[in-house]
Amino acid sequence: MTAKELDETMTSYLNTENIARSRGGVEYHPLRPFLPENAKVLFLGSFPPQRKRWCMDFYYPNFINDHWRIEGQIFFGDKNHFVDLEAKRFKIDEILAFCQEKGLAFFDTSTAIRRLQDNASDKFLEVVEPTNIPALLQQLPHLRAIVTTGEKATETICASLGISSIPKVNTFVEISIHDSEAPSLRRKGGGRVFLYRLPSSSRAYPLSFDKKVEAYQKMFAYIFSH
Repeated sequence: MTAKELDETMTSYLNTENIARSRGGVEYHPLRPFLPENAKVLFLGSFPPQRKRWCMDFYYPNFINDHWRIEGQIFFGDKNHFVDLEAKRFKIDEILAFCQEKGLAFFDTSTAIRRLQDNASDKFLEVVEPTNIPALLQQLPHLRAIVTTGEKATETICASLGISSIPKVNTFVEISIHDSEAPSLRRKGGGRVFLYRLPSSSRAYPLSFDKKVEAYQKMFAYIFSH
């Protein structure tokens, strides 16, 4: 992927229309869904932090969030593989190429929110408009797992899909959809789709980095081996 192609790709992920219509305390999602056709894993958070906390125009943009360090440690044995330490940024070009290759998709469970406090905590997010999850999943024919990494995201998707058994951290449940717009989530080859709940990659979550790596690694190992 050339530098020009990367620039064009990144421009497409910043949802300028939503940013422009965010007013009156309501924020519309500032990023477009990242949905590689070959995606097996869909990460669904709650909502991005305020843009003043971003170091790149992509998912998990806060430099002190460890999501990309976790992935670097798992797949490359180096937690700083995707980190530009000098610039205090993530290496967006390498992240995009990696996610395309591995089949990792990203979006959030809320399309519009209201922040009840001036911070990035899920605890103080009010969901104004939940994401249309069935419509999102229709674009991912090879999907094997939806991964949530926080209580707010897990509760929101379970409410959206009518899942009564909310998974605890480090557990998963099989899911399906039964409505007029979306068929059962049975994918090509008869594969099932699971909802995984993993520890948050936020440093505010009280679990060591190594334990988080172990939890994410187990999920990836299971999904990519089935």
